Amino acid sequence: MRAVDGTIVLVDAVEGIMPQTETVFRQALREYVKPVLFINKTDRLIKELKLSPQDMQKRFEEIIRDVNILIQKYAPPEFKDKWLVNVQDGSVGIGSAFRRWAISIPFMKKTGITFKEIIDLTLKGKEDELAKKAPLHQVVLDMIIKHLPNPLEAQKYRLEKIWKGDLKSEIGKQMLNVDPNGRLAMIVTKVVPDPHVGFVATGRIFSGKIFKGKDVYLIGQHKQKKIQQVAVYKGILRIPVEEVTAGNIAAVVGIPEAFTGETVCEPDAVIEPFEEIKHLFEPVVTKSIEPKDAMELPKLVEALKRIGKEDAVLQVKINQETGEYLVSGLGELHLEAKVENKLKQLGIEVEMSKPIVVYRETIFEKSPRIEGKSPNKHNKFYIEVEPLEEGVYKAMIEGEIPSDIDIKTKKVELFKKLSKFGMNYDEAKNVAAIYNKNVFLDLTKGVQFMNEVIEMVKDAFREVMDDGPLAREPCTRLKVKLVDAELHEDPVHRGPGQVMPAVRYAIRQGMLRAGVALLEPKQTIRIDVPTDLMGEAIREVENRRGQILDMKEERGASVITAKMPVSDMFGFDASLKSATSGRGFYSLIETVFEKLPTEMRDEVVKSIRKRKGLPEGIPKPEA
Repeated sequence: MRAVDGTIVLVDAVEGIMPQTETVFRQALREYVKPVLFINKTDRLIKELKLSPQDMQKRFEEIIRDVNILIQKYAPPEFKDKWLVNVQDGSVGIGSAFRRWAISIPFMKKTGITFKEIIDLTLKGKEDELAKKAPLHQVVLDMIIKHLPNPLEAQKYRLEKIWKGDLKSEIGKQMLNVDPNGRLAMIVTKVVPDPHVGFVATGRIFSGKIFKGKDVYLIGQHKQKKIQQVAVYKGILRIPVEEVTAGNIAAVVGIPEAFTGETVCEPDAVIEPFEEIKHLFEPVVTKSIEPKDAMELPKLVEALKRIGKEDAVLQVKINQETGEYLVSGLGELHLEAKVENKLKQLGIEVEMSKPIVVYRETIFEKSPRIEGKSPNKHNKFYIEVEPLEEGVYKAMIEGEIPSDIDIKTKKVELFKKLSKFGMNYDEAKNVAAIYNKNVFLDLTKGVQFMNEVIEMVKDAFREVMDDGPLAREPCTRLKVKLVDAELHEDPVHRGPGQVMPAVRYAIRQGMLRAGVALLEPKQTIRIDVPTDLMGEAIREVENRRGQILDMKEERGASVITAKMPVSDMFGFDASLKSATSGRGFYSLIETVFEKLPTEMRDEVVKSIRKRKGLPEGIPKPEA
């Protein structure tokens, strides 16, 4: 979505909008990508459902209305009305991709083909003739050319959303004008392995040009590299070219370290990086992997690194100390499809642990002020911990506020946003770092040597946010305030070995005093099942601590919306299939974190601590 300015939303004429369509649509509109609609599999309405032209028209109207409701709901305010799709102006196409025919109102007016003709030819099985009269490629291409924006228009309104640098700066103006002779600014949107050349990075060029032999700088990796090859895509084919200029999407060989979301620029003109690419779901299930044959370990490490680059939602962690290889994904099926099956294809035999659920630690009350002393007793830090404002947390999930940023200079725009979403402005302007949806504030005034230790304090904050006090699980929704400090005047006595333990202790104690809670991931899912088997599906949900949120009938099938704890979902796909004779299936709508029931907390904490090799006693605040 970051690479393109427009998109075709594909909706099945029979099924209508499915959860995944809504998910991806939301992502597109959030990235300021303009939609047009194609209603596919129309031949099924004619042949299987035998709908009359009037009923078909009604069906199309329903789908168009549903799509426009989503545009109204998720589109940027200034485009809510401009981007609505409409049969009359040709921003809606109807057809069958499999049979290679399509129509739109402008095309029907131009060629004189009628809907009656389409129905007749389909029923007579003369679809090849139909594909000649109303070719799919013609209709879709016309729709794209007429309704989707070109880069010269789109970058003017998209840039502000996806790049937080100064639009009035030289590079800002060059990007707004899609200047091919400007300085290079490119974002990597995909990285795939290639057996011949290593890794191929695909990216959108916002200004400048890229060519073989060019020196570029990767901002996230802090590395300078030389481009070995550039190409453009034609379908799945990569066609080598001399150079690719601003406004285009390029395939680049020579930057294997790049990752999805990496900013590429000129080595002598480092720019503000592009906004991180936001994924709607977070990984909530982890498995540890080890090769059956120890000799294959290097091969496994290499394969895991590649898999992690290909799918940006998968997280691959290699823990050098314990020798554990951990992969985290959206659920059991995600890990099976993207990791286990891939490794099998590569011929690597592995042992995978049982799935582990990733919990989160947080607090709901404010802590008292906690003093953290350095081991040599010469430095003291005074810290308070409290829950992050609900509005700010939601804005991070929605991508309105970055959920990961180190602030070294005053960012007035960001402070204003924090204040708009509910944080006190005086506090907001002292935010020094945001990490994993947790905020760190430096509220100290006139503390001597503070500027020399602040980076260490922030590092200690990040360490605790990765490893909470209760079960060493990641923390979320926290506001950590450094309110005062006393520092030794001799730099020797205030190194990392003194500062970091003191800050870590104070934050962890603050959380324990405030009553740290465990949040468990829950997934909202949609289950499609024949109506006569609805009872079996509901029983499967309720047996797993799930709750039914909604039930409705859609054309002879039942659609159940349910929310279930991820820890109870292992094996759910198999048991749903067996309970419904293979006719029930589910898809993911969203993932949320909710408080674990109090009666389950201690048991879960103990089992996590045992698994991680920590003392099993539940940590208590020190007196």
